Amino acid sequence: MRAALVILDGWGLGDHDRRDAVKAADTPNFDRLAESGAYNQLDVSGRRVGLPNGQMGNSEVGHINIGAGRVVMQAYTRINDAIERSRGTMGADEGDASDGAFFENEAINSAFDYADGNDGRVHFMGLVSDGGVHSDQEHLYALIEHAADRGLEAVTHAFTDGRDTDPHGGEDYLAELKDVVADYGTGNVATVSGRYYAMDRDQNWERTKRAYDAIVDRKAEHEATSAVEAVRESYERGETDEFVEPTLIDGEPALEDGDAVVFFNFRSDRARQLCRLLTNTRPEWEFDLTPPEIRLVTMTQYDKTFDFETAFPPTQPEDTLGEVVSESGLTQLRLAESEKYAHVTYFLNGGREVEFDGELRRIVQSPDVPTYDETPAMSAVELTDTAIDVVESDDPDLLVLNYANPDMVGHTGDFDAAVAAVEAVDEQLGRLVEAIQKAGGHVLITADHGNADDMGTPEQPHTAHTYNPVPLVYLTPEGDAGGRSLRSGGSLCDLAPTLLELMDLEKPAAMTGESLLD
Repeated sequence: MRAALVILDGWGLGDHDRRDAVKAADTPNFDRLAESGAYNQLDVSGRRVGLPNGQMGNSEVGHINIGAGRVVMQAYTRINDAIERSRGTMGADEGDASDGAFFENEAINSAFDYADGNDGRVHFMGLVSDGGVHSDQEHLYALIEHAADRGLEAVTHAFTDGRDTDPHGGEDYLAELKDVVADYGTGNVATVSGRYYAMDRDQNWERTKRAYDAIVDRKAEHEATSAVEAVRESYERGETDEFVEPTLIDGEPALEDGDAVVFFNFRSDRARQLCRLLTNTRPEWEFDLTPPEIRLVTMTQYDKTFDFETAFPPTQPEDTLGEVVSESGLTQLRLAESEKYAHVTYFLNGGREVEFDGELRRIVQSPDVPTYDETPAMSAVELTDTAIDVVESDDPDLLVLNYANPDMVGHTGDFDAAVAAVEAVDEQLGRLVEAIQKAGGHVLITADHGNADDMGTPEQPHTAHTYNPVPLVYLTPEGDAGGRSLRSGGSLCDLAPTLLELMDLEKPAAMTGESLLD
């Protein structure tokens, strides 16, 4: 074995007075390894990982940046930058200049042209919040602005959040949208639906159809005089934003033949079902649909099998870590439990469904429980057992392993369980590193983002990722730093170049990250 990357998912370095499960946990193995080897920190949020400034990192973004060895601009950032170019607040050659200006986007303008040519309307639909996970309301505002500039009648179908935002924040978001609509004179809200209905991803087609019925057929159990009133009435029924039942706004139009739709979510998974209903794509539901003749444009590629135009097509980095290792004739082991398996395979390979020559994959099933605070150790023991067995039997040149516990248990908001999760990982980390070093491998230990490092307060638990830096530890096969240090100012894009150096492989020109070893 030449090198290993061990990712402690959700293990951040907090600096606050709230509950910090990482600090509170007893972590003798991590502490010993950090003391024996070289130690520093990585910045893993905002522009350092291709996200907008002030946006926390996540596992998908983190692993893409790790594997690419360069900062990969995310769709969220690309859209923001394109809007800024249209408004003159960003230079034409800044950011990913290939995206151009938002108001000149060909796919968006094709939707507008279709509606204009058919004397129809353009309908905007998506999650109206600033959560930044699936969408950003600023993107909707830019669409409304562009429609007004084009003299088009625009209609909004607002999906309320409450999962990535305050459960009762929808009233404020829709009040802000009302002001934007008033400023531009178009974009009235025609329907309001909680994401539970409009953004289901688990083939609960009857849920999705309730949103469809409101949008297309103007059929719903509830009506309101305004979007704000719709949410207020839902609160009175005991519903939070996520679960707002589809509601019609009085006097607003349905989606009809000759209209166009721009679905402004930039994350794909929870937008696919409604898109399929609106276009009767690959029907597998038990009801009949006759959707209107429309043109549908999606902000990003929701599914590579969809025929819809995409405003911001995916960018897939070439010459990733796995590709370089494979083309050098070496072997690599990717290992995680099922919750993070896609991250050490698909995302680490640049968002590509490809398994390189010499790439071994092992998956350990995550526990079948409602929430992981019930089993904070998750499958860390089985994961480590599997890793040690493969290292001893196959001797891969590179190991990439992800421990999911601090992230997945951190999401539950249960402080005691998060402490137990961190301690469970620490116990297995000691076993794993010993086996790697015995096989002659260098070790890098880090995290893709924080989570368990801020569990909030007992009164208000924090369940989201954090903006905090993450640790980075380097150890030689002998268990020390080998006289080397880790430079400051690094990020996830620098890990692949560091691993390639440890493996005596040349860094490709496409990797703009730099080795962290001094």
